[in-house]
Amino acid sequence: MEFSKENMPKHIAIIMDGNRRWAKAKGKPASFGHKEGAKTLEKIVRYANKIGLGHITVYAFSTENWKRAEDEVKALMMLLQNYLDEYSKRADTENIKIKILGDLNALSEGMQKSIHKCMERTKNNTGVTFNIALNYGGRDELIKAIKQIATEVKEEKIKIENISEELVANNLYTKGQPDPDLLIRTSGELRLSNFLPWQLVYSEFLFVDKNWPDFQERDLDEAIIEYQRRTRKFGAN
Repeated sequence: MEFSKENMPKHIAIIMDGNRRWAKAKGKPASFGHKEGAKTLEKIVRYANKIGLGHITVYAFSTENWKRAEDEVKALMMLLQNYLDEYSKRADTENIKIKILGDLNALSEGMQKSIHKCMERTKNNTGVTFNIALNYGGRDELIKAIKQIATEVKEEKIKIENISEELVANNLYTKGQPDPDLLIRTSGELRLSNFLPWQLVYSEFLFVDKNWPDFQERDLDEAIIEYQRRTRKFGAN
């Protein structure tokens, strides 16, 4: 499937929804769905790198996901840590740069070590930047940014009148990266679920009626083609 290389989105964000319901439909536990979802993610990121996408950000675990059943959370955290340990090796050979977005202090010591090792290993890679939103909450991200800016005002490092969109953006986890041009959410759900509320204000949204483990490379192609059909006005006529 062909799409215009001239009008490629620079950054695609994905809410990978539907792992649990996909597993339930097959009579399998939630952990099975998450494992298959991880395989799909690796495939899609590899393809995104192949077609020259600059940035891809995925919602792996939200600050609200801690409310799920304890067994599921433990299994998901173990899966994520193993994924980072193993995938970082393959990502490095494929020139993929991995970054983790979220409150890392709330994670286990072992997970934090895996995260830092993964980011350090791939930091000099020049292919797609693969952002994994892990223990991420959009409102939490904004609160942290506000506190940081307020501290700098209090310490007289900046003046209130100098607070700008650029300053706020530079205090977010995505500092230095372009905002997503396109948001994809799978499983047919029609909400943002506290994902990148600042960064998505002018993004195009696409809701796909299939569960994440069923998402294929051709679905990403179709999403890019749909994006290229749209006219982005950014508030203009």
